[in-house]
Amino acid sequence: MSEDTSNPVEAFGLRVAHVGINAASPEEAMEIASLFEALMGLAPVKTPVSVFADTLVEVMSGCSRGEKGHIGFGVNDIPAAEKWFAARGFEINEDSRALNPDGTTKLVYFKREIAGFAIHLCQN
Repeated sequence: MSEDTSNPVEAFGLRVAHVGINAASPEEAMEIASLFEALMGLAPVKTPVSVFADTLVEVMSGCSRGEKGHIGFGVNDIPAAEKWFAARGFEINEDSRALNPDGTTKLVYFKREIAGFAIHLCQN
């Protein structure tokens, strides 16, 4: 990656991986995910902490980051993306770093929220 690249889409394939919505309870999370199923045909998929509407929307079941929710951005190179965003003043929240079994980063949040949304990077 060129350090002078001003477009993160070109630099490391940045794309919106999913949008996270905060719900107050597992029941509310399922209700919200079911509405996305009715709207777009996206079948709910339960995880221990959320319900996904396919892979596009993650409805958190009461344990969540961000005042309103979160936005996950997929990238091809997390270390390069971290450096790129750090150069623009966005610090990584090291306490949020989740690792893959091989020790690489699975996902990591920034310290700063934008408009009430936590932002995280994940591998494409």
